[in-house]
Amino acid sequence: MKIAVIGATGQAGSLITQKLVAAGANVTALVRNASRLTVDIPVIEKDIFALTQADLAPFDVVIEAFRAPEGHEIQHLQAMRHLISLLTGRQTRLIAVGGTSSLYSDATRTKRQIDLVSVTAPFYPVAKAMSDAALELKASDLNYTYVSPAAYFDPAGSETGAYSLATDIFTVNRSGESYLSMADFASAVRDIALNGTHQREHISIYQN
Repeated sequence: MKIAVIGATGQAGSLITQKLVAAGANVTALVRNASRLTVDIPVIEKDIFALTQADLAPFDVVIEAFRAPEGHEIQHLQAMRHLISLLTGRQTRLIAVGGTSSLYSDATRTKRQIDLVSVTAPFYPVAKAMSDAALELKASDLNYTYVSPAAYFDPAGSETGAYSLATDIFTVNRSGESYLSMADFASAVRDIALNGTHQREHISIYQN
């Protein structure tokens, strides 16, 4: 299995890449700046919007961990549209690192978390772009998995292994909290990629 990680030098992307490498996976980094890589793996140094069908053709799985620059949050949606255009009609699996905003608020599936966010909130632009990207991916014909972390997605949190997978409905733990360390998230994404689970599903991950 050949796996590409888009955004392999970012916070989540770098941890996912490290987990895959440690597991012995065949991983290639797709990044804008190869000098920032912390692992010695093959690399394609390109902006996400410059990627072509030929660039992605060798891979069985593409993990998208792209983070848009501040002030350009709409690129989350634009990048998803670009990847959908490149992968439509192909067997390549796309695993997208998403956000909590795209999750449904309850089992009625009538409102998403983004609908509960004020448009004046500082994080609204990125939350809206990512939730819209999720909708477009789920409406596509791609073999996708859209993975939403908990609301408090902690880059400094410890790896515990004590995490649970849930559906596309916002879920909290026994303490009523929505928390997940990036380290645990990276382990979960690694396992989803290598085990081939949760295809054509939107799932969420939270710490027990």
